[in-house]
Amino acid sequence: MSAPEDEERLLLLTQRWPRASKFLLSGCAATVAELATFPLDLTKTRLQMQGEAALARLGDSAKESAPYRGMVRTALGIIQEEGFLKLWQGVTPAIYRHVVYSGGRMVTYEHLREVVFGKSEDKHYPLWKSVIGGMMAGVIGQFLANPTDLVKVQMQMEGKRKLEGKPLRFRGVHHAFAKILAEGGIRGLWAGWIPNIQRAALVNMGDLTTYDTVKHYLVLNTPLEDNIMTHGLSSLCSGLVASILGTPADVIKSRIMNQPRDKQGRGLLYKSSTDCLIQAVQGEGFMSLYKGFLPSWLRMEDTLFYRDCDL
Repeated sequence: MSAPEDEERLLLLTQRWPRASKFLLSGCAATVAELATFPLDLTKTRLQMQGEAALARLGDSAKESAPYRGMVRTALGIIQEEGFLKLWQGVTPAIYRHVVYSGGRMVTYEHLREVVFGKSEDKHYPLWKSVIGGMMAGVIGQFLANPTDLVKVQMQMEGKRKLEGKPLRFRGVHHAFAKILAEGGIRGLWAGWIPNIQRAALVNMGDLTTYDTVKHYLVLNTPLEDNIMTHGLSSLCSGLVASILGTPADVIKSRIMNQPRDKQGRGLLYKSSTDCLIQAVQGEGFMSLYKGFLPSWLRMEDTLFYRDCDL
């Protein structure tokens, strides 16, 4: 065997297939982050569903009976009423979702940065290109991951349905995918995709713009240098802005995905994301759009460090 062939065999995976290896590494990191922070995501989803005014249309038996509780009381309530391990109910589709979304977003962003936008003559990548590329990549990644997000949200609410005496919808993850596909077809797997991609675009826009703006301000106007402290403060601010922008769309998305459906897979509560928005504001007030904000923000802070690695 010739020397060039030996050298090629010795090349690292990241050098031979950079995008494929980044996708795999992104998926692994996403899995670890998902397992560590999933209880916050479950708590967020439960908070988003509490006090849902549109349920009154289905009759008294379908109304939300539990009072609105904060993040800590909701998490403790899940442990006391359902068991500690139920804090991870729905984690399998969440891992599927994170792998597809994070990997797809990263690959799309790299392609846009290298092929579509390109760097300027001074080898600098402008902020506006980063923002647009991040938003487009987030939208594409979220659209691809929508079926897994749909199953995740519905499985997260199964414990609540059991406590209310309602029949469980699924026996497991694969049964959930099969049932949704059988009842609603391919379109049924993309229920709630419009507010889902809206959230992804808003979160990426708020995250990227705020992160760079705060980091540059701290480096130029404070004694702080470009170190872990600066990155931590920048992530804290960018996560806050991203959560403020994205939480309303996240609430609408979760409610559309979790609403009861007829035998044809059509929603019984909401005709569209706009209808869901109007009903929420009219029936529960504007701040209902920010239910689950705190666990959403805390969870986002944990994933921003990982974001810096793949973007």
